[in-house]
Amino acid sequence: MNIAALFSDRRWRWFAWGAVALLLLALPFITEAVLGRSWVRIIAVSLLFVMLALGLNIVVGFAGLLDLGYIAFFAVGAYSYALLASPQFAVHWPFLLLLPLGAAIAAVFGILLGAPTLRLRGDYLAIVTLGFGEIIRVFLNNLNRPVNITNGPQGITLIDPLQMGGFSLAQTHSFAGLTFSPVHNYYFVFLVCAALTVALSLRLQNSRIGRAWVAIRDDELAASAMGINTRNVKLLAFAMGATFGGVAGGLFASFQGFISPESFQLIDSIMVLCMVVLGGMGNVAGVALGAVLLTALPEALRYIGPLQQRWFGGVLVDPADLRMLLFGLALVLMMLLRPEGLWPARRRHAVKRNTDGG
Repeated sequence: MNIAALFSDRRWRWFAWGAVALLLLALPFITEAVLGRSWVRIIAVSLLFVMLALGLNIVVGFAGLLDLGYIAFFAVGAYSYALLASPQFAVHWPFLLLLPLGAAIAAVFGILLGAPTLRLRGDYLAIVTLGFGEIIRVFLNNLNRPVNITNGPQGITLIDPLQMGGFSLAQTHSFAGLTFSPVHNYYFVFLVCAALTVALSLRLQNSRIGRAWVAIRDDELAASAMGINTRNVKLLAFAMGATFGGVAGGLFASFQGFISPESFQLIDSIMVLCMVVLGGMGNVAGVALGAVLLTALPEALRYIGPLQQRWFGGVLVDPADLRMLLFGLALVLMMLLRPEGLWPARRRHAVKRNTDGG
């Protein structure tokens, strides 16, 4: 019996999406039962990185603008939320106001970054954006004198969790015989936000603006000759990418309850860029896959130490060093064997195949 003939294409797609949705809803409970609650937290954080990677994918994957300071928008969103929902300024605004506000402030910073870099490309653009990210981190680290705004390197503590009325995500709740701990609550909120980000990215990719971004990425001169306002379209790419980062930053601050400038370093920008490149630049599903893998893989490699203890009776190589060595080796092999990414966009894959003569 041909199973595929039992369903039309549309019905089969709905069945597949339904199965994925059920799996994602059950995932935190399955993960906790098999691997422990710490891995539920890792999965929740991976959803935040999905949002970050998709935001950077707009700038790098769609518009072709290399950005090495993207983590700065994550920091702007996080501090926007933390400053207005903590004892730092003795104000506690609701998150329904703070998340859009953080997204808007991050978008403004995106425009401020994009405006002076419109004529830059390649390495020069990468250096400027890298400097922008470091400037934001240094400012956050030093805005504690003469007037204490960010509390400097000590960071901001006691940040309000997401709550609506008397319902707080930082508390344990029971529903339908299931117990939802704070990490479970945040997982489902992050899942909804990540799903909305994926949906918005897909709509942008297939929209008129998305096609304009791709045209600029492939040939900016030809795009300009066809009537595309390259200046405005580039600024829109920076602003949209920063908006995603701002929302993710606000969610991160409420989830952690504490932030400091050390949470937003250059290595974090590089890691998000690796997620985009490894997953497949320009492909929304591939970028999401890359974000999940590069969030979970370093954590899985933490078990190298216990494995050495079990196999050799002692730790022969420092687990932290070996973990990063294996992680780097995996990235190098990936770039050598599949440089277009794990799940490349159809256009990029077709170009690579034609280039290779396949």
